[in-house]
Amino acid sequence: MKPQTGELFLPFTMDATSSIPLYRQLYESLRQAILTGQLQAGTRLPATRFLSERLGVSRTTVIQAFEQLFSEGYVEGRAGSGTFVASVLPDELLHLSAESAPAPRTSRQGRSLSQRGQILASASVSTVHYYSEARAFRPGIPDLTHFPFKTWARLATKHWRQPPRDYLGYSHPAGYQPLREAIADYVRTARGVHCSAEQVLVISGSQQALDLAARVLLDPADAAWMEDPGYLGAREALLGSGARLVPIPVDDEGLDVSAGIARCPDARMVYVTPSFQFPLGTTMSLARRLLLLQWASRSGAWVLEDDYDSEFRYAARPLASLQGLDTSDQVIYIGTFSKVLFPGLRLGYLIVPPDLVDAFTAARAVTDRHSPILDQVVLTDFIIQGHFARHIRLMRELYAERQAYLVEMATRHLADLLAIQPTEAGMHLVGTLPAGMQDQEVAHYAERQQLITPPLSTYSMATAPRQALLLGYTALTKQEINAGIQRLAQVLLDMPGQESTTH
Repeated sequence: MKPQTGELFLPFTMDATSSIPLYRQLYESLRQAILTGQLQAGTRLPATRFLSERLGVSRTTVIQAFEQLFSEGYVEGRAGSGTFVASVLPDELLHLSAESAPAPRTSRQGRSLSQRGQILASASVSTVHYYSEARAFRPGIPDLTHFPFKTWARLATKHWRQPPRDYLGYSHPAGYQPLREAIADYVRTARGVHCSAEQVLVISGSQQALDLAARVLLDPADAAWMEDPGYLGAREALLGSGARLVPIPVDDEGLDVSAGIARCPDARMVYVTPSFQFPLGTTMSLARRLLLLQWASRSGAWVLEDDYDSEFRYAARPLASLQGLDTSDQVIYIGTFSKVLFPGLRLGYLIVPPDLVDAFTAARAVTDRHSPILDQVVLTDFIIQGHFARHIRLMRELYAERQAYLVEMATRHLADLLAIQPTEAGMHLVGTLPAGMQDQEVAHYAERQQLITPPLSTYSMATAPRQALLLGYTALTKQEINAGIQRLAQVLLDMPGQESTTH
């Protein structure tokens, strides 16, 4: 009997507005069809190209769903024949092994997640792409080979040798007071932030800052403007709080404030990265900054300013913060040490208006009490002894050289394959693909060559993005950049249909 083609079983649709990734939706639908017998053992699945066209999704989405099913044993490949439903399903094996096991003491009905839990569990930043090494071209990773580990170790040893009892017990939720003072001094000088040490809260990285701000300041169904395209971590934190996201387009002047006012004038919050917009790399113009602050003051909306890598500006001094222009105490300022020192430190900071200090401090205590006190003490010494400022200066020079080298190598090897322009700041560049290429599909093939090139389209909600890749360079040596560019060039040349466009 001729195997079924599977072309008749497509009772499901894809919801592009869902917080669940499209590949996961397809995986769950196919898995359910297999488990319910709608797709029987030995059934041949449709080709990935056919399925992507039929469902209106990228081929990469279908490939990712198939690979997940294959890794879990639901489907199997046969050389030259295609992909087939496995003859022995993993759930059948689980059922057989569980027959002699005692029945669970709790019914599944009492174990469902809350609505917030479902949103958090499906967050695209929760478990995806955590690599132990810096690979070309993963964005947002600082160079670690030039970090002064000996200095850090000396400072840590001094405090660990005979730590005071206060360092070993519970600490203040807002953070180690000398570190709060050091941070306040730094941001006043380097970023033009107006604050006292009492307004500084030391937290476990910028992601916790986003989560705290969303939970303290938003009620379920409150509207929040979100840069589009924008940072996934912020999107998921806002969604996790129950907020209703309103995507606002970004252009060469940053967030389009007028478009935001037209779409949702009564939004409760707006998330922005004004110094170096993530992921596009644009800088918010002064006119846009002032318009945003005027609207926020008039409407009572909160502004989350994520200043995640403002230290790395290569053409001039770092720009003054949006918070420094705020005269109505509407801006919540977020900074992090993950990008300037190392991500494993897990220390960042929030700077909040004076009347919000108590509320944020209480919320921080509920979340995880406080950050490790010894790490805060070491970081304090690192800052006040001048090591922090010296390290930033060194990294700024090093990253500028690496960006220039990336552009040079891209011009040499990717001239007709990827359009890359230098920027005055940041830790990554955006490379635009030729017409007809899909960034998610390219990124999928690049990952097979051990390259991490996040597709720009994954950061978009409603705005139709250009097809482009993000290329980080700060953690890579020149040799690694050169080798990565040449591997990427080969990936692009090998893409289906590329021969006809390059010859």
